Amino acid sequence: MRRAHRRLLCLFAGLAVGITGGAVAAESIEYLNSGKVLPKNLPFSEAVRVGNTLYLSGQIGIVPGTMKLVPGGMVEEAKQTMENIKASLEANGYSLNDLVKCTVMLADIAEWGAFNQVYKTYFTSRYPARSALGANGLALGARVEVECIGAVDR
Repeated sequence: MRRAHRRLLCLFAGLAVGITGGAVAAESIEYLNSGKVLPKNLPFSEAVRVGNTLYLSGQIGIVPGTMKLVPGGMVEEAKQTMENIKASLEANGYSLNDLVKCTVMLADIAEWGAFNQVYKTYFTSRYPARSALGANGLALGARVEVECIGAVDR
């Protein structure tokens, strides 16, 4: 049994190295704040780049550089949220085509369809993997928040 256990551990370790390309050196982690969407004085990074992977903090439908939501409800907030994601990606050398995973948080899950109508206009044929969930309150009273992960082969 011990030999089988050891083989499984070796297999999982090999898979982890294969997936990550080996250990990530601390100097390859960058904490990024472009200032193009979020004010720079917030207690979190707009994005964190680890190797070729970019982790975006959740974005809501704020007017860039402010902490004020765009007026108009779900549809307008969804559009602005996606524009903010696009701006943050571009500020860091990525694009919507580089997204591999998004998590969508909705203040009211009943607005899932309305959000999808906006969301799908930002992609052509390759959609990122995605999760969606209803939340009990989002920052600034937002209707939607989306966090994303982008990856490039450089």
